[in-house]
Amino acid sequence: MTANAKIAPKIAHQGTASIGIPARIDAIDWTQATADLDAQGCAVLNNLLSPDECGAITALYSDDSHFRSRVVMGRHGFGRGEYKYFSYPLPELIGALRPALYAKLCGVANRWNQAMGIDISYPATHEVFLRRCHEAGQTRPTPLLLQYEAGDYNCLHQDLYGEHVFPLQVAILLSEPGRDFAGGEFVLTEQRPRMQSRPEVVPLRQGDAVAFAVHHRPVQGTRGVYRVNLRHGVSRIRSGHRHTVGVIFHDAK
Repeated sequence: MTANAKIAPKIAHQGTASIGIPARIDAIDWTQATADLDAQGCAVLNNLLSPDECGAITALYSDDSHFRSRVVMGRHGFGRGEYKYFSYPLPELIGALRPALYAKLCGVANRWNQAMGIDISYPATHEVFLRRCHEAGQTRPTPLLLQYEAGDYNCLHQDLYGEHVFPLQVAILLSEPGRDFAGGEFVLTEQRPRMQSRPEVVPLRQGDAVAFAVHHRPVQGTRGVYRVNLRHGVSRIRSGHRHTVGVIFHDAK
């Protein structure tokens, strides 16, 4: 286990920026969010961050000391635009969001796996789950900050990264549609067996988040439960600049 692996689970509880995040997440209507996740594979979490918090995270992009790597999407066929993976220690706000959101989503993750016959369960705390990742060599943090400008887009994809995958993740829009950018809608597609793909466009405002399935989810059919495969992406930015922070709960090899 690396030095990062030893300290990573503790980072989310340090500093003052985390004050209020757990209470804010507790106040979300999780009954409705869970129903939306079960029905559509995604759920909007309104007003998760304030405009000032969105601006503070966006401002980090120009300071490489916060990041472990930068990816230019066009070089890898991922689309157009770029993103940076945060390094440990995570910024305090991101470090506070990760365990608090995980605690609300792990019940859904466990129920989905049980319904799909997947013999994997997730512990109640993110700290314990990260330990599982790190013991398997997945020690690199995966929260990331994405930056798009006019003409950029993100191809449909899945954020898997290794053997241990938490089946839900969260993306938070840091920019305001209509003011900072146009276009750039969050898109989710769902492939059901022997059917054409179903698209879902998720409208978000600045500070809103979308929780969604990383890979697959269960759907009740006439002959029992079956798995559907999901991918997500971002449509073309028509003008302006768009920033998003992605909160992924498993780490990478």
